[in-house]
Amino acid sequence: MLPKVKSASNKPLSAAAAKLRLLKKLRCTLSFEKKVWQQGGRLVAGVDEVGRGSLFGPVVAAAVILNPAYRIRGLRDSKLLPPERRAILAERIREHAIAWAISAIDAARIDQINIYQASRLAMCEAVSHLDPGPDHLLIDALRLDSELPQQAIIHGDARSASIAAASILAKVERDSMIVEWDPIFPVYGLAANKGYSTPRHLAALRDHGPSPLHRQSFAPVWNAPVPQEVLAFMLHESADEVIETLEESAVEEQAV
Repeated sequence: MLPKVKSASNKPLSAAAAKLRLLKKLRCTLSFEKKVWQQGGRLVAGVDEVGRGSLFGPVVAAAVILNPAYRIRGLRDSKLLPPERRAILAERIREHAIAWAISAIDAARIDQINIYQASRLAMCEAVSHLDPGPDHLLIDALRLDSELPQQAIIHGDARSASIAAASILAKVERDSMIVEWDPIFPVYGLAANKGYSTPRHLAALRDHGPSPLHRQSFAPVWNAPVPQEVLAFMLHESADEVIETLEESAVEEQAV
């Protein structure tokens, strides 16, 4: 049995804290990309997803083909970057990458096919939208249903610059999408928690039940003791207006 990782105060670290410590020690480089380039591959796409553990909203994936002639400094796992830095890097990636694409799979589809398959589907869709298309894939921990040569890399978003770039684009895009829903569903604190299981979010689920955009197949959601409520904003609109608003939002999400 491996010894428990301990903090400076000699107390055992939680699994999440131990993983974060490990990720901070890993170096994000172009070493995986360079191996493919040396073997003749030129269009190497890094692929990653975000939002897999969230209780609300879509899972979002991105695929990025970095330009070997232009180095974007500071790329690393999006979880290790403050929001302001992520936004700056996302802009540089979009400006200087050979190609990039983003895909989102909504909560209803996640409930239909499960989050693992939804994550893979989002990644495949992002890859299919790249123009030019890649000749090799570097993927964070997963293998995709693709005929392209591919390599699954454990902690890839902390080790491969291309995967890190995809992680950053997906994170910035998803955070923006969730923040837009915050004023519509204010009780959940979405702007702060991005749909993840914070104490406030779980308390809101217990007190108010889930929204229509929560992932109904996730235990904290289907365990909520009350059904979906008519939220405050619905009291000021007709049922037809509410349905139209939700349908338009769903179409916009799928178009991302």
